[in-house]
This record gives sequence, structure tokens and C-alpha cells, in this order.
Amino acid sequence: MVKVTIDRSGCISCENCWTLCPDIFEQNPDDSLSEVAEQYRVNGNPAEGEVPEDFADCTMEAADSCPVTVIFVEE
Repeated sequence: MVKVTIDRSGCISCENCWTLCPDIFEQNPDDSLSEVAEQYRVNGNPAEGEVPEDFADCTMEAADSCPVTVIFVEE
């Protein structure tokens, strides 16, 4: 498993993460900010998730492409 955290307060809704890795990231319908897809959230927290190894590459790519560097990935 790979741990992913989003500093949602710094998100600018650029769409990079959910475009590059739509299985893991999605746009929150209420505030338009990025969040971890519900099935991968830790304790229901939209800013924290545990991602299967199968999605590690796209999760890292999404983090690397974030223009405001608010996605953090720990392997």
C-alpha cells in the first residue's frame, strides 16, 4: 500500500490529479477541491488515503504534476 495525503486547503482545482489518476483522485462536488476516492480513504478522510500498489505509479505521477505541490505520497 502507498499512503497519499492531500493538503486540500492549498488545492487550486487544476484537474491534473483526477485527470492523470481518476481511480484515486476525484473532484469534491461541494468545494471543487481534489480528494481521495472514497474506497481508498482512511477513516473517511477525503484528504488521506491508502492506495494499492497497482495505482502507485499514477498516484506518484499525479503528485509530481501538481502545480502547487499539495499531494504527498509515501511508499
